[in-house]
Amino acid sequence: MSTHEFRMTMQLRWRDMDRLGHLNQAVYHVLMEDARDGLLAALPLPDEESVSYVLARVELDYRHEVRKEDGEVEVVVRVGRVGSKSLTLENDLLLPDGTLAATGSTILVRWDRETRGAKEISPDERAVLTGAGDASGAGADPR
Repeated sequence: MSTHEFRMTMQLRWRDMDRLGHLNQAVYHVLMEDARDGLLAALPLPDEESVSYVLARVELDYRHEVRKEDGEVEVVVRVGRVGSKSLTLENDLLLPDGTLAATGSTILVRWDRETRGAKEISPDERAVLTGAGDASGAGADPR
């Protein structure tokens, strides 16, 4: 298990809401994607130009309603399991008062752009993703 965690605060917009005044279910996925991208960009992955991941699975559990009046949400993503060709990221979506509004996980598969298929996670990537040999917690958002 890694100690890498990334947090970002996102403002809620009128267009993010459904007819009942709740955060639209599709927007949860966009928020998780933005946080995922932020985490991966913050990690010092080797040879960044060739490192690609594709989304293989998303799980999302809605715990508490999110309304426009909440103003913003904080999205938290952390590296969970790192497999031979995939990694699991764990997500939380928090209201301003800290209420857990949603939890989820995503599985990303290491992608080979040339062969258009899954690829082994290199030992160097694994070390970064798991935090092995990285006592500083590099890549984690300091908030």
